[in-house]
Parts: sequence; structure tokens; C-alpha cells
Amino acid sequence: MGDIRILKVLDIFQSVFRKLNIDYEMMRKILEIKLTMDGRRVPTILSNAKKKEGNQFLKSLWIYAIYGLLLLPFGFLGDNYFFQVSIIAGVAMFILTTSLISDFSSVLLDIRDKVILNTKPVNNRTIHAAKFFHVAIYLTLLTGAFISIPAFVFLFTKGFIYFLLFLVIIFLIDLLVLALTALIYMLVLRLFDGEKLKDIINYVQILLAVGVIVGYQIIIRLFDVVDFEYVYDFSWWHVLIPPIWFSAPFELVLNHNYTSEIIILSVLAVLVPLLSFFFYYLSMPAFERNLQKLMEESSTKKKKKRTLNDLIEKLICFSNEERVFYRFSSIMISRERDFKLKVYPSLGMAFVFPLIFLFNNLSFQTLEELGQGKSFLTIYFSTVIIGTVVYMLQFSAKYKGAWIFRTTPIQKHSIVYSAALKAMFVKLYLPIMLVLSILYIWIFSIRILPDIAVVFVIALLLMLIAYKLFNKGEYPFTEPIETAQQGGSTAWIIILLMIIIGIFVLIHLLISFIPFAIYGYLVVLIVVTTILWKRTFR
Repeated sequence: MGDIRILKVLDIFQSVFRKLNIDYEMMRKILEIKLTMDGRRVPTILSNAKKKEGNQFLKSLWIYAIYGLLLLPFGFLGDNYFFQVSIIAGVAMFILTTSLISDFSSVLLDIRDKVILNTKPVNNRTIHAAKFFHVAIYLTLLTGAFISIPAFVFLFTKGFIYFLLFLVIIFLIDLLVLALTALIYMLVLRLFDGEKLKDIINYVQILLAVGVIVGYQIIIRLFDVVDFEYVYDFSWWHVLIPPIWFSAPFELVLNHNYTSEIIILSVLAVLVPLLSFFFYYLSMPAFERNLQKLMEESSTKKKKKRTLNDLIEKLICFSNEERVFYRFSSIMISRERDFKLKVYPSLGMAFVFPLIFLFNNLSFQTLEELGQGKSFLTIYFSTVIIGTVVYMLQFSAKYKGAWIFRTTPIQKHSIVYSAALKAMFVKLYLPIMLVLSILYIWIFSIRILPDIAVVFVIALLLMLIAYKLFNKGEYPFTEPIETAQQGGSTAWIIILLMIIIGIFVLIHLLISFIPFAIYGYLVVLIVVTTILWKRTFR
């Protein structure tokens, strides 16, 4: 373990750690163990169904390098640094925040080592330092991979000062993202405890992911286009939007814009990340103490009324066996926190994306004009999560309990997956679709009811297609959650599903121009889906 190269950088500063009353040798040993164990953890972004030797996170960095290419086009929008860097900072915050949520939340909220370390002669400052550098090492590697190509290109095309400012703002974004994520978790830890706390943390992760996406859309709307140039008009509430802060130093230094609002935003860009991080550092002891609540269990459990669930079971499940496994799958989906950690942020995006693309049209038409058009087809964006969720049904943190399937006298083994898919549709997709349907009917009137029915049936058909593409095992929830990835071959299948969705949208659009054809299309889809469902799970 001692040959971990990244730790050799920390060795240079070991005298500084000792002056801060940190046991450097102990901190280094803790980091060695944590980094070695992390070599067995597969990041969310990496696709590699088979476990391989070495640190899987390091092998996933090339994907972040590809993501970094997203920053390049915005760097060539002329000399309007305020606009281009606002977009670059928004994209960077989105990538870094979602990565922190998906892969590093388990590190920030890790309590497994408390049982061991709290019984050993290790001071709290050393433990806190080890946790901080554990996250910092990975965030540094991720950020380095993410900005390496854009930074190299900007150095030769924009000059050294632009390059230097770019590195500084990315560093400040890292500090802000890490500190704010930890501080939000800290607030949740203070307000809630036990089992309820663990559920609240999942919801916070959804809000973080959705908030970043919505914030990115707000940035675009801060600028008006006048004579093919982006014009910015400052308003007081812009101080609440972080990407705007990080673009201000470029405007200040490169365009010599010394107006009061640019100076204020530049100060915020430096001051807020540093103060947030400093406050996070001071709050780490309280944060660690509150983490103990994650080990608590709720003392009382309320019996849930199952009236609605029983009715749904009877309507969509056609045998007692299927109802049992439907109930089992519903419980797994509702209680499996690792599953929710990877899936729930996607659910939030599935709700937000249709609305974003729908209301983008309001920039050039009124709400009445929007309601008369074909923009209701944007509701198909809610179906893009189906592939990811069906894929995730294979995995569970309790996968070792899979023996129960083989010892149960099931007459039809395929009925287990059939029930799991139905539970996924009802528990995860249906609530999102119902809320979106109400909003869309309010905008487009009841004339789109057949169209919404078509989308519902297509969602069921997409579940079957995703099941056939992803399913590797006989039963759901039987693979280790650590092997669940979202890149490589998995990503190509998800892209294929998106292409299939695009084909359905095109067919739906063409049919919408033929009077009453939507009803025939709906009947055909129902018949095809019913036949395929029976053939798949017979």
C-alpha cells in the first residue's frame, strides 16, 4: 500500500501537518487503507461489468476528460468573456456537483470506519484530516482530468492570463461545490435523525442535481441577444447565481471592466468559496458527531395503509405469486438506499427536462400559442430514465439474499422480473408522469389525452426493450450494487434507447397530422405491448 503515488505529494508537507497537531503517520496510514479499499469500488460513471485489478476510479478518468471537451466550444464565443465563462462555469459546476453526489457522497457520509477508529488512540483532528484529504484527492484527480484538455487549448488560444484565471476559478468552484454539498448534508444531519435522516439525504441529492440543471437554464436567460451579440444587464438577484461570479474576474482583468457590479461579483467569486470552505472546516467536528445519527434506527415503525397499493396490485398483477413479488420489489425500491442514491437524481432530471424544453418555447411564443402547437411531445423526455432504472433493477446492496429466489417454489421464474418491472413503473415512473400530465393538460387542454395515453404505453414498451437489452440474470436485485456502472457498453445501450425514443417521437409527430389516427396508433401499441409482454414473461 505504501507505493500510492498521490500520498508522496502529501509527504512533502508532513511538517505542516505536525504543526497543526495532526498525526501525519496515522493520517497517511488511514488514507492508504481508504485508497486501497476504493480500488475495489467501481465509480458510477465507469462501465466494467467484470471486476478488474487496480483502482477503478483512476481508470474512469478518461471519461471525465471527454466531458471536459464540452467546455471548448464556449471558449470561442468572441471576447464576451462574461457570457462564455458563465456558461463554462455552469457546465463545470454541473459536472463536478453531479460527480460529487454520485460517487463521493458515500465518502462524505461514510461511518463504517467509526467503529474501528473511535476505539483506537487516534485524535479527532487526524480522523477529520484523513476524511478531508480522502475526498480532496479524488476531487483533484477528477478535476484535473476534466479541465486538462480545455486548459491546454485555452493556454495556446486565449493566452496565459486567461489560462491562469481558468485554473483559479475551477479551484474555487471545487471549494464551493465540496463545501456547500457538505454543509447541506450537515444541516440535514442536524434537523433529522435515524431512518428518516437517511431518506432525507436521498431527497437532498435529488434537489442538488435538479437545482444545478435549473440554475444552468437561468444563466442562459440572463443575457439578451442584440445584433448577434450577447448583452448583459445586471440585476441585484444575480449575486445569488455562482457561475456569474466566476465570469466576473475575466471581465475585470481581460476586458478592463471596472464597474461596481463586476467588482462585487469578482469579490464574491473569491470570498464565498473560501468562507464556505473555512466554515466547513470549522464545522467538521460537529459534522462527524452528527454522522452518528446514520447508525441509529427508528424506534417506532408506523403501519402504512395499503388500500391504494392493494388496489393497484389487483389491477396489474394477475396471480398471487406476482402480487407477492410486486410487493417485495416495491419494498426494495422504496428502502434500498444505494439504489435510490443512483436512481433518484435521474428521476428529478426526468421531471425537470420536459418542462425546460417546453418552456424554452415561451421565449418566442405566448402561452396560448404554445398550447395550440405540438410541443406536448416534449413529455417524451420523461422516458429517458427508463433505461437507467431498468438497468439498476439488477443490483442491490443485499444481493447475498438472492438465494431466497432459488429456494422458493416459484412456478414461473419470469414472473419475478415481470413484477419488478411493474413495481418500478408504478413507484418511480408513474408519479412523475402523472404530475407532468396534469401540467401538460393544463397547458394544451384535454385534446392531448390520447397522446398522453400513447406515451404511457410506449413507456411500458420501452421497459420491455430495456429489459431485453440489459437483463443478464434470472432475477432482479441479485448483483452487487458496487458493480453498477453508467458508462462504456451500458452508455451505448442507453444511447440506443434514446434513439428508439426519438423514433417514437417522430412517428407520434407524423401521426398527429392525420385526424383521429392517434386512436388507431394507441390501439396498435396496446396490442403490440400486450403480446410482447406475454411472450417475454411466459
